[in-house]
Amino acid sequence: MLGRLREKYQRAMAPVGRALARTGITPNAITILTLIVAVVSGYLFYVGSLLLGFIMMALTVILDMFDGAVARAANLSSKFGATLDHTLDRYAEFFFMFGLMAGPAGPVGIPWWPYSTGDTFIPWTWGFIALFGMLMASFTRAKAESVGGLDRCTVGVAERQEKLLLQFAGILLLALSPTNIWMDILNLFPEEIAQFFVLLQITNILTVCIVVVALLSHVTVIQRLCYAHKMITD
Repeated sequence: MLGRLREKYQRAMAPVGRALARTGITPNAITILTLIVAVVSGYLFYVGSLLLGFIMMALTVILDMFDGAVARAANLSSKFGATLDHTLDRYAEFFFMFGLMAGPAGPVGIPWWPYSTGDTFIPWTWGFIALFGMLMASFTRAKAESVGGLDRCTVGVAERQEKLLLQFAGILLLALSPTNIWMDILNLFPEEIAQFFVLLQITNILTVCIVVVALLSHVTVIQRLCYAHKMITD
């Protein structure tokens, strides 16, 4: 959905792209720098620095816009550059999610966080389901375009931008809330409902956002397969 704003933000980024192009930096160099920042973000999540990890994660989004802006400004767009960008984006998604699944490895600045229990920011199960869904959504698009011959297969309820926004919201709410707001909400309902979510290991607001990312990602896969089935004629 937010992908429809692509042309508008590309126009807005054009002056930045021209300024960066004059420095001599290449789009591929920015793409590689983006991955390095993503690794740092994942590490910060792992050690428990949610806010610093969030800042680094947001920086990767900005850098990801810069590489395309420079490519257009300097007329350096290439098929390899696009392939490199999409590939390293998937690695970045892995490092973000892995840091959240593995962390925190130390104390965090969240008063209510039950560090003594060894809880992770998000359960491994939901993290893997979400990560696999994001990868499959990208894979389905790539195959529909390369094997199926479609010009673009970006249909679906959630593209990368929506999923990043959900992750951003979950990280900030988890890091800044003085209480576990998700459990506070569940406590307004009958105890059986809270127990159901606890059984599913959905016990904080970040996990809620990751579960939504997981569901939207797999729905997007189905939508893209249906679109490809409709549009591809053998």
